[in-house]
Amino acid sequence: MDNTTMPDNPSRESDSTEQRIFDAAHELFVQKGLDGAKMQEIADRAGINKALLHYYYRSKEKLYEQVARAVINRAIPVVQELIESEDPFEEKITRFIDFYIELVSRNPFVPLFVITELNKHPDRFFETILPKHLPKPQVFFRQVEEEIARGNLRPMKPQHALVNIVSMCIFPFVAKPMIRIVLGLDQAEINTFLAERKTEVKEFVFRAIKP
Repeated sequence: MDNTTMPDNPSRESDSTEQRIFDAAHELFVQKGLDGAKMQEIADRAGINKALLHYYYRSKEKLYEQVARAVINRAIPVVQELIESEDPFEEKITRFIDFYIELVSRNPFVPLFVITELNKHPDRFFETILPKHLPKPQVFFRQVEEEIARGNLRPMKPQHALVNIVSMCIFPFVAKPMIRIVLGLDQAEINTFLAERKTEVKEFVFRAIKP
């Protein structure tokens, strides 16, 4: 065999190819979602042939799952640090909203992936996709109760406060097609609308929870 045809480091070459595939797939899933992205497009953008793409990933669904899983695995530790920190309460909420909306805006396919998996394969999602060590909200709950006791927040269940915040961060991105139609927005206008969410959600939350 002519050794000049072999890469100097096969492992490094494999890692580089996988990273190009991941980056290309991520870009297309962000732009077009699972249904809109095509394997040939992913291969073209990664600079490889379709046969090689199928060698690494047997199906588009497997690749989609791998990309979504990687995003989730990177995000969970950050969410955990935010939720479990002893940062001042308002600072914690501000940082949490900023991070969550930025995460979803950069990876709008991930909430849809999570919802689909929970509906179709809930056991598999919790066993194989979701990380084992999840954020524990007890510190956040305690801070809510302490702020209520000080008179800084109106009485509320901490659980509802957390779910309300997360919901307002995620819903516009999950329901983007519906929101665009209902509000009569073009593509540029819906992008502007979503970009405004950080400010809008923070202002709404603080108005809602303060006495």
